[in-house]
Amino acid sequence: MNKHKKELLINLFEKWAGEAVVEFIQLPLSGSYREYYRIKSITKKALAVYNADRKENSAFLEFSRHFASLDLNVPTVFSEDIENNIYLIEDLGDKTLFSLLIELRSKEGSTKELMQIYKKVIDNLPLFQVKAGKELNYKHCYPRAKFDKQSMMWDLNYFKYYFLKLGKIPFDEQELETDFNKFTDYLLGTDCSYFLYRDFQSRNIMIRDGEPYFIDYQGGRKGALQYDLASLLFDAKAELSPEVRTELIQYYISVIKKHVNIDETDFIQMFYGYVLIRILQAMGAYGFRGFYERKEHFLKSIPPAIENLSWLLSNVSLPIEIPHLIKSLEKIVASQELKQFRDSTQPYKHLEVSVFSFSYMKSIPQDYSGNGGGFVFDCRAIHNPGRYEEYKHLTGKDEKVKKFLREGTDAEDFLSNVFALVKKSVDKHKERNFSHLMVSFGCTGGQHRSVYCAEQLAEFLATIPGINVNLRHIELEGKETEDPGTEI
Repeated sequence: MNKHKKELLINLFEKWAGEAVVEFIQLPLSGSYREYYRIKSITKKALAVYNADRKENSAFLEFSRHFASLDLNVPTVFSEDIENNIYLIEDLGDKTLFSLLIELRSKEGSTKELMQIYKKVIDNLPLFQVKAGKELNYKHCYPRAKFDKQSMMWDLNYFKYYFLKLGKIPFDEQELETDFNKFTDYLLGTDCSYFLYRDFQSRNIMIRDGEPYFIDYQGGRKGALQYDLASLLFDAKAELSPEVRTELIQYYISVIKKHVNIDETDFIQMFYGYVLIRILQAMGAYGFRGFYERKEHFLKSIPPAIENLSWLLSNVSLPIEIPHLIKSLEKIVASQELKQFRDSTQPYKHLEVSVFSFSYMKSIPQDYSGNGGGFVFDCRAIHNPGRYEEYKHLTGKDEKVKKFLREGTDAEDFLSNVFALVKKSVDKHKERNFSHLMVSFGCTGGQHRSVYCAEQLAEFLATIPGINVNLRHIELEGKETEDPGTEI
């Protein structure tokens, strides 16, 4: 490192500590250009930071003091020399939420402990978003005081030029720009007056004595509540299961309601829009750091990010028309070239099985996973309860229809064959470390037989360890007969 820089850091530390430096270690660079140094004397230690971006330093230091004044778990600022772009902060150690995740995954029965720490993190999130956000001086935000349309377009263009272009995904510039504008206008249709932490993910949450501490909030600004929760739960390499995410979304809603009044349905609907823009922002970063700067760590983050994107495309329908953006995302998910960056030493944690019901009067659901294959079962050979007036307004989820299909048709024989075929593929997929399998059931209207069969298969698959089941009834979406879920 630069000799003059080292002298400046040592002088700043010794002036603060009143003791001579006995250890000076530079930490590895991560996802930014900030440089970190662990410095110790006989009785004291600190983390020294050098960052040439003075405005970013100012934002971090001002935010840190404000958060500390409210007793939030952030590093204490010990000393600073703004003219030389250096400062000293509390050393919170090396354990991050991400490293804890890796540790827990090596243990049997660690789900409870995982949920406990995530819930502690979520307990703290509204303290930043609401409590700290009320009195924060947003003049110190950098590079912008709000996550507004301009900020969103920066992120989307970052994704376009550093991921789509460098990832060799073809797109129409004008059509994509049109969809970007529609998408950002949609996202701004919610309350954007809270503090948005911006990079609220597992590597920016430290764990000390079992409690979470928070770092790297210098990009914070005003924005929507949903964004930070999306950052946390759809953090690519954290690879949380859909079941864990669903439980944590509901937990966050129970916590945030203690601070502000929110409409749960509106919150969840908008949440998945912010999940998408967060995934795209992260992909832009992976493209820039990985494709452009050739940093392997970021290239290995691409496949799990694609898994998140695949899940989103298969399970969520946003209430806006953005066809060219969706088409571009489908090309990403289908790209075998992008999946080559997967870390071969890390097996998939779960096999994702997407189960659909649909109407043959419409179209067969598309496979967005990029795997191809899977199964499409035609349920029209089963006697149709929809022919009878008493069942016309019911679905395959209603007990009367279930009883009709169980006792008055050969649906059970049909399903026993389906279960045997699907189970064989599931076993092979797990053995070969595949990530996704798609199974679809079709009938005339997509309301009775296909729904019943999809429900029965989902129940059967739920008994098999190591599987995440994503169930979606295409024709029931938006109808009062559908159970609440992630479809929007």
